[in-house]
Amino acid sequence: MGPLPRTLELFYDVLSPYSWLAFEVLCRYKNIWNVSLQLRPTLIAGIMKDSGNQPPALLPRKALYLKNDVRRLGRYLQVPIHLPKDFFFVIFEKGSLTAMRFLTIVKLEHPELLEKVSRELWMRVWSRDEDITEPQSILAAAEKAGMSTGRARELLERVSTPQVKNQLKETTDAACKYGAFGLPVTVAHLDDETYMLFGSDRMELLAHLLGEKWMGPVPPAATARL
Repeated sequence: MGPLPRTLELFYDVLSPYSWLAFEVLCRYKNIWNVSLQLRPTLIAGIMKDSGNQPPALLPRKALYLKNDVRRLGRYLQVPIHLPKDFFFVIFEKGSLTAMRFLTIVKLEHPELLEKVSRELWMRVWSRDEDITEPQSILAAAEKAGMSTGRARELLERVSTPQVKNQLKETTDAACKYGAFGLPVTVAHLDDETYMLFGSDRMELLAHLLGEKWMGPVPPAATARL
């Protein structure tokens, strides 16, 4: 029997394109490295408020850099990112509250589908410039991820219950307690040490902390799954 897998927590919001990049890379490595990847749907607006941080898109120079950076990283990491035409409306007006509540109840009720439903929501907003706020949009993502229409509707009807709202708040608070000021945040639990890594560009450092090998954004064992 080999050593027990180390726990990695990924705190993410589908409103964050950098979260999608980190998500895909970690999903590719989760069966290669000796880790247990725990996906933690989180509300980025809550983290921004708690930390006093501001979205980089509010600063014109950062916004321009972000758009170019996301495109470059998408090509490098082989994630099909295409920015929405009305970037600011998607980020600041529409938001992701209902989508993140839906992912929260998916994690509670159907954790085996959380990865797929999360990916489908990212594909909608960050690849195809589609909505993720209306009920039909969320249902479409859930159905494409393999959830039955009836079950998806049942879960969607429960997204505003105290259980779901409190769980999303608890997860967001947990990220804040680790020191989060934005997303994505990866928390590595190694022996008696806990490391919080911000952003999608800390994978080589994460591999070093884990004592694992970094084989680039698309490791050979993951190529067949892309």
